Amino acid sequence: MSAVLGAVELFIFNGPMREWLGRFSFSSALAIRSAIYAAIIGLLQWLQPGELVAGLPPETARASFWYGFLYSAAVSVLFNFGFAITNLIGARSLRNFMTGRYHAPVEENRFVLFVDIAGSTGLAESLGGLAIHRLLDRTFRLLTLSVVDYRGEVLNYVGDEVIVTWPEREGAVDCRPLRCFLAMRDGLVRAAGQFEREFSVVPRIRGSLHFGPVIIGEIGDVKRAIVFNGDVMNTAARLEELSRQVDGGFLASRAAMQRFSSAPPFAVRDLGRLPIRGRVDGIDVVGIDAPIAAIA
Repeated sequence: MSAVLGAVELFIFNGPMREWLGRFSFSSALAIRSAIYAAIIGLLQWLQPGELVAGLPPETARASFWYGFLYSAAVSVLFNFGFAITNLIGARSLRNFMTGRYHAPVEENRFVLFVDIAGSTGLAESLGGLAIHRLLDRTFRLLTLSVVDYRGEVLNYVGDEVIVTWPEREGAVDCRPLRCFLAMRDGLVRAAGQFEREFSVVPRIRGSLHFGPVIIGEIGDVKRAIVFNGDVMNTAARLEELSRQVDGGFLASRAAMQRFSSAPPFAVRDLGRLPIRGRVDGIDVVGIDAPIAAIA
């Protein structure tokens, strides 16, 4: 039973059904997941493959079918509630809260990726408030799939942008932040038809990547949060602003590029040192060789 439910959770709920389940409210998604769990549990309780393998008489096990089913169903609801809370808060954030990792602020080296929806102001004017919210929600849900695939952590959604981070060791492997951005862009291209049908527009993204020391710690009392502070966050945000002015719609600092353990997955061009608000000496950056229509 554990093997079957674990496989369903890993390969179905967090696979093909992840986006579909995300369209439902918290309580509705919990009910759907629990119902699927209950159906699987009921089938396994009735067929009793474990008892047959262990050599126990099936009749003995079936006599207590309803006791076992009700107990397993109750446990499945509790587990699904835990999964739902984890998805709501974020697995890493929940783990960090429970372990108290950032109860006292610490400094960590982090990759910080800012991804912005291009032209969101104009889209809001043309679509209206409710429609633009649905568009942003659908877009961010799609982009989050790439974050999960490349082991990033969604730090926050701020207006029309999402902030993703990686610890130095995890982000340096195989240029994960860069590949994540490319996967986000490719995901939007594949979903272009769906966006066209629903919103008559296909969202486009631009982004920026920076690396350096970040101060991380818990803050607040009611609705306590884990926040990231430091010059790296400010610089990444300002690089994202500059990305609007370059072909390809993406900028990465030289500091971030030097931390990768392998060559980048696409051609880059050195843009030299660009002036940036808040830094007297500017910052060394690279761009990507791609048409702005494809990414920006």
